[in-house]
Amino acid sequence: MWNWTRRNAGILVRNRSLSCIPTARGMCVLPASAPAAFDVAIVGGGVSGASTAYHLAAADPSLTVAVFEQDPCYSRASSSLSAASIRHQYSTSLNVAISLFGSDFLRRAATTLAVDGCDPPNIGFVERGYLFLAGESGRSVLEENHAIQIAAGAKPTLLDPAGVAAAWPWMRAHDVAAASLGGPGEGWFDAYSLLMAYRNKARSLGVSFVADEVVKARRGADGGVAELTTVSGAALQVGTVVNAAGGWAHRVAQMCGASLPTRPHTRCVFVFETETNTAADCPMLIDRTGVWARPEGTKTFICGVSPPADRDPVVDVTDDLAFDVDYALFDDIIWPALANRAEVFEAIKVVHAWAGVYNMNPFDHNAILGYDPDVSNLIHAAGFSGHGLQQSPAVGRGLSELIIHGSYQTLDLSPFDYSRLLTDDPIVERNVV
Repeated sequence: MWNWTRRNAGILVRNRSLSCIPTARGMCVLPASAPAAFDVAIVGGGVSGASTAYHLAAADPSLTVAVFEQDPCYSRASSSLSAASIRHQYSTSLNVAISLFGSDFLRRAATTLAVDGCDPPNIGFVERGYLFLAGESGRSVLEENHAIQIAAGAKPTLLDPAGVAAAWPWMRAHDVAAASLGGPGEGWFDAYSLLMAYRNKARSLGVSFVADEVVKARRGADGGVAELTTVSGAALQVGTVVNAAGGWAHRVAQMCGASLPTRPHTRCVFVFETETNTAADCPMLIDRTGVWARPEGTKTFICGVSPPADRDPVVDVTDDLAFDVDYALFDDIIWPALANRAEVFEAIKVVHAWAGVYNMNPFDHNAILGYDPDVSNLIHAAGFSGHGLQQSPAVGRGLSELIIHGSYQTLDLSPFDYSRLLTDDPIVERNVV
């Protein structure tokens, strides 16, 4: 039997180490000497899970932490398929604060996530800002959001149509009533590089990244998850379980005896080329239609849009169709909006496209964080609705504090607690992209 003791924060910990058998890609398999035990078992090795693992190991090296990832190549992970951008332009001060910390973390990643003996990570952070365009009906919302962002410490700039035309002469502003350009810290970066940086640093601090799928959870007498079983047959005693499984999160919750309303939806990213480099200085453009686009070099751009409700079904992440690109979205919605916005976008050629899944929270499109109300040692990090990558630094830090100390110590993330679903108290975020 494992010798578990309970800390004042409620986490069960033990004083026995476990070694993994290394495999390719920095993953490992559990040794044949199972059963094993971990203080914290994280289900899902994307950015939310990897960030939580890193922050846990950095804050308390005595903890044994394992991250279980069924797709060690991350070929279908939302983290690696993301457009990888970060913004401060939200309508709630907490979301602004989360991203402000995220930007600071990204700037420091080469140092913070450096591993001795390895080249420092390069996440390619480009701070060029988001440019939100609004028509007359959206002007007041843009101005109200601006006031919230400034009060929270962000530095966006409001522009009128003449200001847009002066800053980007190639851009048509005939139907724009107001615009907002994000300040320092907004932009984009390399998603896969950040994910690998989290993971490599966490591994250097003793975290085990296990190439295995958790398929069963056994509840204990105290109502928590006592044991996890993987597809390879390993039986693992656990102190705390973190559900960071992205589009699979509702399945993991159900397996643990919990209910989670999040569901996966397909999102497509299109890569197109222009004939000239006229728009090479384009920021992360959020058109008034909801279409977004940003440059990748001088004549190459990526773009996308959230599909209308009748073209946005819940998908099955085990079905290949969930990762099929809907090319009609480009023809029907994206290209007409871009062509309206600039002459340079009238003659463009799609050269590549891919699809991934967003783990959507239909309740209020904000993350669900913290302990489950029915499973005492189950923590959710789910339902980010497209914001998981940019929020991963603050979420990983916050959940590590919750696990170690029993409460948030720096940025209070408790408004994202599951309890708001039970009391029908949504977080009203008007800037969901």
